[in-house]
Amino acid sequence: MSKIITITNQKGGVGKTTVCASLCGCFSAMGKSVLAVDLDPQGNLSFSLGADVTSGNYTMYNALKHEVEIYDIIQHNEICDIAPANITLSACELELTSVGREHILKEQIETVASDYDYILVDTPPALSVLTINAYVASDWLIIPMIPEILSLQGFAQLKETIFAIKKYYNKSLEIRGILLNQYNPRLILTKEVEELANIIAEQLDTDIFEQKITSSVIIAEAPAHGKTITRYAPRSKSAREFSDLAHEVLGLEKPDRAVKKLGRGRPRKYPPEMAERY
Repeated sequence: MSKIITITNQKGGVGKTTVCASLCGCFSAMGKSVLAVDLDPQGNLSFSLGADVTSGNYTMYNALKHEVEIYDIIQHNEICDIAPANITLSACELELTSVGREHILKEQIETVASDYDYILVDTPPALSVLTINAYVASDWLIIPMIPEILSLQGFAQLKETIFAIKKYYNKSLEIRGILLNQYNPRLILTKEVEELANIIAEQLDTDIFEQKITSSVIIAEAPAHGKTITRYAPRSKSAREFSDLAHEVLGLEKPDRAVKKLGRGRPRKYPPEMAERY
């Protein structure tokens, strides 16, 4: 049976989609079968992983509305399988009104769970019916945050929602950890927010991941190429950080690496032979 992991935070701009896509790439590189489920109407995860969400293709909206089964919407590529989403998903908040609506995603995922080692769910920046569906279906939650004061806002409501889901819908739900994203250890503010985040982690009965993700323009470039960071710049510092995070999430030892400096790892825009012309 697969492990279902939801990347969540009601605060926008904390890098949920980037983290979700990158972990999909890392798990896949570890030889695991992975399904990415996009529950954000913005469809950024679908775009980042190269899914086709043009008109005429079924999406998570159709699956949640029981118009099709989830296996009818899954797309396959070299990174992982994807259950895509687009703006039509935003209608679910008003249209999903039936009894048991909190369990729709769980019921859909159960039909394909045996096909995958890991199922990763990207959620919208809101505590909506979509987010609650993700919590009910999940085994683990990963909460990304950036080391800024505003990133701490809303944690009280998030805590109440998670604890309510655990009490009434999903007793086995576990917060796997809080991830500090866009981390800059040189800033005093970063250290101050990290101290506050440790207090929040204790209240949520979890920990802050030892592995932090530092800011990098390479991370922002990867989605434009329809690739995860591990495929776009496999030798970069960011790729190593996400790889180490993936191992930490799974409780595995981080891979040993040579001390040899590999450089920034950014892909060459031009083949080496072109440099000889200049």
